[in-house]
Amino acid sequence: MKLLVINGPNLNLLGKREKDIYGSRTFSTYLKKLRNNYPDIQIDHVQTNIEGEIVDALHKAGFLYDGIIMNAGGYTHTSVAIPDAVKAITTRVVEVHISNIFARESFRHTSLIAPAVKGSIIGFGMESYRLAVESFRLAL
Repeated sequence: MKLLVINGPNLNLLGKREKDIYGSRTFSTYLKKLRNNYPDIQIDHVQTNIEGEIVDALHKAGFLYDGIIMNAGGYTHTSVAIPDAVKAITTRVVEVHISNIFARESFRHTSLIAPAVKGSIIGFGMESYRLAVESFRLAL
């Protein structure tokens, strides 16, 4: 199985930013653990702070990968282009969020991406990514 993790804006600062919300672990440290726990799965990773690059990553991977795990960060609540890109591809996408977006500011309660994806995993910290991997394993 081949999965792609797409992380959006500010997720490159995990381990440094708002530790009370996101924890102190960097994503690269977590990704190493994830890959070690699933040696039979190829897990690739793209991180960008640019909306159009998320769309490009979806287009590129959307016909080649078995699944995409996407944390679009703040674009979750503002982007129309990202859900349109999800709808345009054949690869299933699972939306993840480290924090519980429904326990935060009211503008974060709406995901424009949620209607376009297979499912959403929200609020389990970095383990949201592992749960997304498991969702693809169970779907086979």
